[in-house]
Amino acid sequence: MTIDSDRTSGLILQALKARGAQTASVLAERLGVTAVAIRQHLDRLNGEGLVAHDDRRESVGRPKRYWRLTDKGHARFPDNHEGLTLEIIDAVRNVFGDAGLDRLIGEREARMRASYGAALSSGGSLADRLGRLAARRSAEGYMAEVERLADGSFRLTENHCPICAAARACQGFCRSELALFRALLGPEVSIEREEHILAGARRCAYRIAASEAN
Repeated sequence: MTIDSDRTSGLILQALKARGAQTASVLAERLGVTAVAIRQHLDRLNGEGLVAHDDRRESVGRPKRYWRLTDKGHARFPDNHEGLTLEIIDAVRNVFGDAGLDRLIGEREARMRASYGAALSSGGSLADRLGRLAARRSAEGYMAEVERLADGSFRLTENHCPICAAARACQGFCRSELALFRALLGPEVSIEREEHILAGARRCAYRIAASEAN
């Protein structure tokens, strides 16, 4: 297998991670590769257990084949230091109890608020601030992006969770991050989680809008 072949396979996995299930033709257009080449890569990745497909009938004619990551494919985007993180969480809980773990999460939130606050301190529109927030989150491995919705609100999407193992062990991390976003964006902005990886979604997504009172 060539380096270019490895690179294309990696890009396919990244595209499926970031955008969810897609057809071979959509992947080909997105990556600038022929559909024939994409199908060859998908067949190989399928053989390795990294991708799987579902056939969907969307209209008259043959069903369309949508490719998605398997659990093994998702595992190619691992948590940061998963084993060590779980050991530390378990140790803190054993020594200091749940109250001590809550204090640890609170300290992490306070530090993130100070760090993120500096990145967002230059002001600007809500779109500008969300763009900077997404860039910061992406730099930390969350594969974050922002889109403006038809009603003028925004959706902040995180296609990967680099602390997923920690969040599964203690959902206080998820509650803390939602509280962090609300504190950073201020009381004039409403933010609600619409999709949650821990609830079985492929991503975490937040709907964000200026509060009606403003």
